[in-house]
Order: sequence, then C-alpha cells, then structure tokens
Amino acid sequence: MASTVSRPGRVAKLPPRERILDAAEELFQSEGIRRVGVQAIAERAETTKMAIYRHFETKDALVAEWLRIVAADYQAAFDRVEAAHPDRPVEQILGLARFIAEGLPAVSHRGCPFINSLAELPDRDHPARRVIEEHKARQTRRLVGMCAAAGLPDPEQSAAEITFLLEGAQVSTQNGSIDRAGERLMRIIEAIVERDRSSGGQ
Repeated sequence: MASTVSRPGRVAKLPPRERILDAAEELFQSEGIRRVGVQAIAERAETTKMAIYRHFETKDALVAEWLRIVAADYQAAFDRVEAAHPDRPVEQILGLARFIAEGLPAVSHRGCPFINSLAELPDRDHPARRVIEEHKARQTRRLVGMCAAAGLPDPEQSAAEITFLLEGAQVSTQNGSIDRAGERLMRIIEAIVERDRSSGGQ
C-alpha cells in the first residue's frame, strides 16, 4: 500500500482489523503465504494472535479476505474505465489494458498476488483459491461483455486472447524475460481489437 506516512505512524491510526490486513498484505506479498505465520502477522500489526483470531477464524480465512480485497481493486479498475469511457467499449478495453501495463513495474518486484497465491494453494477447495477463481470468472465475463459491445465478431475468443496477453505480460515481467512489456502489451492488444473490428465489418 503506497503511502507518504511512515509505516509505524500509519499502523497506529488503523483500526485493529485493518492493521491485521495491512500487515498480512505486506508479509504475504514479500515472503509468500506458506512462509508467514500468524505470530509474524501479529507482530507486524502490533497486536496479538488472539486478536487476529477474533477477527479471522483461521489463517486461511485471513488469506481469503486479503485476496478478496485485491480482487475488488481489480474490479474497481473495470468500473473506472467504464465510467471514464461511457458507451465507448473499445476505449474501455484499452483502458483496462493500460491499467495492467502501468502496474507492471510493481509486478516485477512483488509478482502478481493471484499467480503467486495459486502456486502456493494446490487445494482447489481452499477458500482463498475459490476467491481467485470467482474473481477471474467475473473478470472474464466483464471483458467478454466489452468485446461484444465493441462489435467484435467472436467476443469470447477476443476476450480469451486479451486475457492471455494481460496475464502473460505479468508473468513475463515477473521473470524478466521481456523488456518494454507494457509498451508491447498495448501495441498487441490494439492490433487485436483493430483486427477483430475489421473482420466484423466495423
């Protein structure tokens, strides 16, 4: 969480539940879910394990809530591009791609929280994994809707290609295999949209 306030000063001002989530986010992102114990989160949040369990029944519940907040941030990006470009679905698609492209520098340092978490959560019934899967399904539905509104002839196929690119760009940035990933991402998605609009007679 970016802030101009020093971390101790910020933490002191947060309510207990938010302090716990703030600490969990920092530790899960920097060290991974499995390596971080509840005691470490308590110390980082300047609270106790007992206090954590008052707010979250289990560590798994805390992980799921953290990812629910991350997912909400991504869904808010859809809301922002739709509000910024009403009735202009092509600009909405490109705005969403721009949001991912501009976030790639952070991914290069910390990785995508969803990709990182899935690697640590092989159990398909884990509550946090279900949060990710539901978020991704909702994201895909919204992107298909944008592609349909843009008049692309096969909205599901276009959305699939764009999704592969958005997620692939994050992985490639994380592993350092592609330079200028954000710039390349935008050029390729612009080409896909233009190709599909042309083939649809738009």
